[in-house]
Amino acid sequence: MRCQISSLKVGSPSANRLMLPITAIILTKDESIHIERCIRSVQRVCSHVLIVDSFSTDDTCDIARSLGAEVVQHRFKHQADQFNRASDNVTIDTEWIWRVDADEIIEEGLVRIAERDLPNLPNDVNGVYVNKKIVFMNRPLLHGGWYPAQQIKIIRRGFGRSEDKEMDEHLVVLSGRTVSWNGDQTDWNLKPLDWWWEKHRGYAKREAHMQVTAWEKQKHESATVKARLFGNGAERKRWMKNLYAHCPLYVRPIIYFLGRYILLGGFLDGYAGWYWH
Repeated sequence: MRCQISSLKVGSPSANRLMLPITAIILTKDESIHIERCIRSVQRVCSHVLIVDSFSTDDTCDIARSLGAEVVQHRFKHQADQFNRASDNVTIDTEWIWRVDADEIIEEGLVRIAERDLPNLPNDVNGVYVNKKIVFMNRPLLHGGWYPAQQIKIIRRGFGRSEDKEMDEHLVVLSGRTVSWNGDQTDWNLKPLDWWWEKHRGYAKREAHMQVTAWEKQKHESATVKARLFGNGAERKRWMKNLYAHCPLYVRPIIYFLGRYILLGGFLDGYAGWYWH
C-alpha cells in the first residue's frame, strides 16, 4: 500500500510551526470521542498522520480523513500486530515514526523539545524515550510509581518495531542507542468508568493467556524488553511483573495495592488515586 497523506492544514494548530519528518501512527477502534483531539495534538509537530483502524463502527475514520490523515484498515489481532503491519507494509516517507494511542495527547512541552532536539540527533540515535502521564477521573496520577513512566515512543524508520506481545507491548530499538526527553505524552481517556473496568478485565484475561501460553517463547525473543531490576522504566516494570507472577495467587493484589498506594504514595493523588489503585 502506498501511504498518500495530504498536508495537515484543516484546522491545524501547526500552520505556523516547523513540521518535523515524523509520521504519527495512531491505532483506532471506535475512537470518535478522542480522535480529533489526538490528531490535532500530533499535527503540531508531525508532518504525516497514519490511522490504522480496526474497522470502527462509528465515524472515527471520517473525522480522521477530514483532518487530513491517511486511513488504512486491518482486522485487529493485537496492538503490536497493528503497529508492525503498518510500519512494515505502508510506505512511510518520513525519517521518524511516533507511536501515539488515540486517547493520548502530546503536551506542549514535549512538542517544543521535539522541535529543538530531533533535527540535531546523532545518526546512531534510533529511539527516543518520553514521559507517559496518565490522567484518570480528570486528575493526573503523579504518584504511585506511575509518573514519569518513560517509554520509547519515537523510533527511526527501519530501526525499531513493537515487540510481538498480546499486551503490555513496548517499542524496541533493534540497533543504535536511545535518548530520553523530559516531556509528557498523556493518556487521557474520556470514556466512562464502566468502559474502563471492562477494558482492564480484558487486559487481565490477555495477560493470563500470554503467561500460560508464551512464557518460554518470550524469554528467548530478541526483539523484546528485557526484565532488569536496575534497567530503565520498562525493563524494571517487566522484572516486577515476572516477580509478581511467581508470588502466591491471592497475595499478589494485596502486595500490589500496598506497594503502589502506600509505599509509592498513590494516596497523594486523592480520590482519583484511590479509585485507580
